Amino acid sequence: MAQRVKIILVDDVDGGVADETIRFGLDGNNYEIDLSAENAQKFRGAFEEYITVARRVTSTTRTPKRAAAKGQDTAQIRKWAQENGYKVSSRGRVHADIIEAYHKANS
Repeated sequence: MAQRVKIILVDDVDGGVADETIRFGLDGNNYEIDLSAENAQKFRGAFEEYITVARRVTSTTRTPKRAAAKGQDTAQIRKWAQENGYKVSSRGRVHADIIEAYHKANS
């Protein structure tokens, strides 16, 4: 039997059907609100005066990368990887996926 799932967004202001989700930020906090087309227009209109004179900024946050394994850890990771069916060379860099799998298995 087939099923069809339908998601209906609800306007956070008046409880009607929402047409879109608006994401915005203020004072370092990020928000999102589901609004009908009419309420979205009102929302944007409320900020229009300020947006026209404001400066647009781009995001500078980055997801930190996990530090590469060094020294004896690398040897242990290689041994574990070989014992668990991963293809890993005896020298050079150990692939990040293998390091992540090792840490998941040993935490």
